[in-house]
Amino acid sequence: IFSIVVFGSIVNECYVNKDSQDPDLLCIFNENESACSYGIAVGIVAFFGCIFFFVVDLYFQQISSVKDRKRAVLLDLGFSGFLSFLWFVAFCFLANQWQRTTMSTGVLQGADAARAAIAFSFFSIIVWVALAVKALQRYRLGTDMSLFATDQFAADPNAAYPGYPTGSGIESTETYQSPPFTETLDANPKGYQVPAY
Repeated sequence: IFSIVVFGSIVNECYVNKDSQDPDLLCIFNENESACSYGIAVGIVAFFGCIFFFVVDLYFQQISSVKDRKRAVLLDLGFSGFLSFLWFVAFCFLANQWQRTTMSTGVLQGADAARAAIAFSFFSIIVWVALAVKALQRYRLGTDMSLFATDQFAADPNAAYPGYPTGSGIESTETYQSPPFTETLDANPKGYQVPAY
């Protein structure tokens, strides 16, 4: 959402006319086209990256290969760290260019959008650093193979392996039962009798 705010506000309101006589649109950030382009580019990359990793998180449990799960977590970690850096550069670049901007009537029209782009690029730094820390925690969890294995293990890594199930619990509480059909037999058989044909 923050990336949509950043690139949306730059695209919609951060290109203004210098004066009413000049029809050319200029970037509001000190008339530096690179500042607006960089903010838009980072916002779009972050937006599509979020969509991609959201889909990866949805299908993460269906990934059967341990190596593929590990690669997905490492890719998430690397991308989150890289985006944290890009948002930091965007915040510094946009804030610097905004500080050097001379105020005019055209600039005042888009001043709120420029401030919103700067503020949400700062908030994006915090969010992407948090996502990088979360991905690092997922990776560290996976080193004991509980994350990258299937869901058959207990949630607590120190828990013992569950034993063999003993049954449904409906069995009788007697410790010994006599075998079936033995009540009618004699305790002292008389010996072998030859069958008559």
